[in-house]
Amino acid sequence: MADPTGAGSDSDSGIGRPAGSDGAAGGGPGRAPSRRGVLSGVAGLGMAGAIRGIPRFPVGQGRGIFRPAFTNLQLAGQRVVYSYPGLTPPAQLLTDIKNGQVAGVIFFGENISSESQIASVVKQLRAAQAASRIPHPLLLMTDQEGGEVARLPGAPTMSEKQIGASSNPTGNATTAGTGAGENLAGVGMNVNLAPVLDVYYAAGDFDDQYQRSYSNNPAIASECGKAFITAQQATGVAATAKHFPGLGSATASQNTDNGPVTLNVSLSQLHGTDEVPYPAAVGAGVKLVMVSWATYPALDPSLPAGLSPIVVQQELRTRNNFSGVTITDALEAGALNAYGSTAQRAVAAAAAGMDLILCSSRDVSQGEQATSALASAYASGQLDSVAFYAALDRVTTLRAGLS
Repeated sequence: MADPTGAGSDSDSGIGRPAGSDGAAGGGPGRAPSRRGVLSGVAGLGMAGAIRGIPRFPVGQGRGIFRPAFTNLQLAGQRVVYSYPGLTPPAQLLTDIKNGQVAGVIFFGENISSESQIASVVKQLRAAQAASRIPHPLLLMTDQEGGEVARLPGAPTMSEKQIGASSNPTGNATTAGTGAGENLAGVGMNVNLAPVLDVYYAAGDFDDQYQRSYSNNPAIASECGKAFITAQQATGVAATAKHFPGLGSATASQNTDNGPVTLNVSLSQLHGTDEVPYPAAVGAGVKLVMVSWATYPALDPSLPAGLSPIVVQQELRTRNNFSGVTITDALEAGALNAYGSTAQRAVAAAAAGMDLILCSSRDVSQGEQATSALASAYASGQLDSVAFYAALDRVTTLRAGLS
């Protein structure tokens, strides 16, 4: 979701402003562990094997090549994306990364003053990661949609609406995807929280007012999204399709940053309009999907989409055949005010099937609280261990494929 004033706290906050203007246990991963060392590790862990030569975290029932045990906090941290205030990463964030308890970091306008400055920050974060026991790169992400939603100066300059309304939507979406990927890669980032695949319903509604939707025609939105994803991922930067199952029907005032949003669209509308771009995105190999915090009574009248096993596991994974990484929208969103603390929200999202928990309040302690909660829920059995390992496997596979 997004707050056009820049006061919102989720991954899209600060839109409408130019970039930079928003206000360890055991030996290293390569060391062969003894049987005693493995068995004395974290209780209940299944040890991971290797697929295509890529080291893996614990998966399933532990078949394959044994590897050193990771602590519960390290395992949980591989599911949490952190954020921080200002231009300089806090010492505590660097410590958490060195301790192997961070999956990634999201950057906002307030974190970026220039390309050289953020490139230096990225280098610092990568150095901290290299000092950890985790063998895979951090997920270093931002929202570089184009148009009004951009954290870095430069490409893509066209908004999604401009692309969809142009004489060559697919070609312009391809150019935008390439530009976004090269822009992020140029400063060392490897994940873009774009493109938006919402199909807007009415002129001036939530997505359309900031030109964040390609079209009110689902076929155009589908083709543009596919082209953007394909082109961007060819640069080595992972794409994120958002906000499943769609925010296109949200009115201008329906913002999940600010409070609960219920979208009373029929199942036929969801399937025939809102979700149409997703099979094309999945077919293009999109690496991540961000799930909305809105509630969709046609799918699940009780829970916001990102807390709903019905939406995440049945609708997204089964019906739309998505096997990649799921990521929440901002965990601090007002739409979740009724769902408890950071800890409670993180566990609920993980239980629903969300792989990555996005802690974007620009407070390192938020990420630490989420990590601690996931570790405790895993250790107590509140979170199913097989599902927990499967989420780790998806995230680790994503990270292993990025630079």
